[in-house]
Amino acid sequence: AQPIDCFYVYPTVSTDQSGNSDLSIDAAETNVAKVQFAPFRTICRTYAPMYRQVTLKALRDVLTGKASSADRVMAYKDVVAAWDDYLARDNKGRGVILIGHSQGSGLAKALLHNEIEGKPVARQLIAAYIPGNNVLVPAGKDVGGDLASTPLCRGARQTGCVVAWVSFRDGKVPPADSRFGRSSTPGLDVACVNPAALGGGRAPLTALLPAGAAIVDNSSAQAAWAKGVTVTTPFVALPGLLSGECQAVDGAHVLAIRTDADANDPRTDSIGGDVVAGGAIIEGWGLHLIDVNAVLGDLVALGHHQGQAWLASR
Repeated sequence: AQPIDCFYVYPTVSTDQSGNSDLSIDAAETNVAKVQFAPFRTICRTYAPMYRQVTLKALRDVLTGKASSADRVMAYKDVVAAWDDYLARDNKGRGVILIGHSQGSGLAKALLHNEIEGKPVARQLIAAYIPGNNVLVPAGKDVGGDLASTPLCRGARQTGCVVAWVSFRDGKVPPADSRFGRSSTPGLDVACVNPAALGGGRAPLTALLPAGAAIVDNSSAQAAWAKGVTVTTPFVALPGLLSGECQAVDGAHVLAIRTDADANDPRTDSIGGDVVAGGAIIEGWGLHLIDVNAVLGDLVALGHHQGQAWLASR
């Protein structure tokens, strides 16, 4: 068995036609857990509870100005109940990495703030990886804002810290009304930690992109992975293609992902991951759909290092 645990709160994927999902496991939840979370099996015991999340339908209703019956408190209470159950039945004093994305990151952030910070269980937090959600910190600082005492991670052997980022294509400026990367609170900025370079700067990204279905059906299309190649694996790695750097762009703070194309290379020079609605890319969402997969290899490696550091400190 693996020496540490990972607890995962999945993003908005439910295709249920209600405001909140039910608790039956559908293809959408199974697929996203495989795409975003399964690779962590190499370093941790994996826990991926179902919760009555705000559905894709409810999200689309809100985005198009329709009334929504979604109950965000219900979703949060389910995650708290799952966490409490995990602690009571399974944890047994082990270290745990909290992992989320999008809606799941927002819920994991609230869980961290309300149920972990300042409590004895905080000693068991190896790290929290919560991308695709605006985690606010005081400008230029690593502590404060949305979280009271949990700092941003700045080293691979630092524990009890947070890795947060929102991804955009390099060179794209998040619009004024961008859903991600911009803070509306004076003095607070959206946190950005590059999982491939916690201390800052540009670094190559170890992507694990899904070879099959994207996490939701409104992703920009992926070009063929390589000329004359049929991919039979669940993931595609594109070594050398992607690099990333946390950047301040016109007041927004984003993980800027660059495609380092090579015309002489038979592999693709482009990646999907934008959110598409009505045939058009929604600029304010950036590369939201691959926040996790663009750096998934880096996250698993980081989790290993942080897990080893936490175990060594016991």
